[in-house]
Amino acid sequence: MEKSSYIGIVIALIAVIGGMALKGANPAALLNGAAFMIIFVGTAATLFIGFPMNEIKKFPKLIKIIFNETKLPDKRELIEQFMNWAGIARREGLLALENQADEIQDTFLRNGMKMIIDGGEPDFVRDVLEEEIAAIEERHQANALIFTQAGTYAPTLGVLGAVIGLIAALGNLSDIEKLGHSIAAAFVATLLGIFSGYVLWHPFANKLKRKSKQEIEIKKIMVEGLLSIQAGVSPTAIEQKLLVYIPVSQRNVEKPEAKEEGVGVDG
Repeated sequence: MEKSSYIGIVIALIAVIGGMALKGANPAALLNGAAFMIIFVGTAATLFIGFPMNEIKKFPKLIKIIFNETKLPDKRELIEQFMNWAGIARREGLLALENQADEIQDTFLRNGMKMIIDGGEPDFVRDVLEEEIAAIEERHQANALIFTQAGTYAPTLGVLGAVIGLIAALGNLSDIEKLGHSIAAAFVATLLGIFSGYVLWHPFANKLKRKSKQEIEIKKIMVEGLLSIQAGVSPTAIEQKLLVYIPVSQRNVEKPEAKEEGVGVDG
């Protein structure tokens, strides 16, 4: 579970509802069906219009990613694994890693390992792996764009909701009760539009981008580690090379126990 997502939404609701209460406004005014329909159904409509169906279908999966913790390999453990592999390769040759490759669960890492074992040219291996990383980044950017666009459309739909509410208010000038209800609905729509855009959709897009960056960093460590093993670099040199991907403050922590087997990560 990605606790920060839940905590953020709870704090945001407390801020809005608490702020309304402190200002003397009734938080129950937020429960306006018309405003919810204009903002959330309207935002859904803009996404269906703006994106192809094959991308829209990913929406539930992306929400799951936002609210669930992404399991990525620990960088330090990954570096230790490459050091172990480098030691084996230097003692017994690259072919000795063949059994290790079959045990690797991460598809990207397993494919890269097999390429260097098969004797692929270093430039070719790098090009293939970097092209795959670029394709992954492009897919991630397209996924985040769905939420970015939702965050762009929602506040504007809030203005549309306000206009609709004011039109309704002008039609009820003789009825004070209906007039007040219509004006309240107009401003609730604006509030929901701004809230959903800048407290939900844009932050959701940012979280996807951050998760993508973390995954890409892991992939880059894998590329440099694999090419270093292929080049016959020593385990110590590999460690020094890959430690640049870890913040200086975290480099001196106690090293995890080295393992001879594959990292067993999910890609």
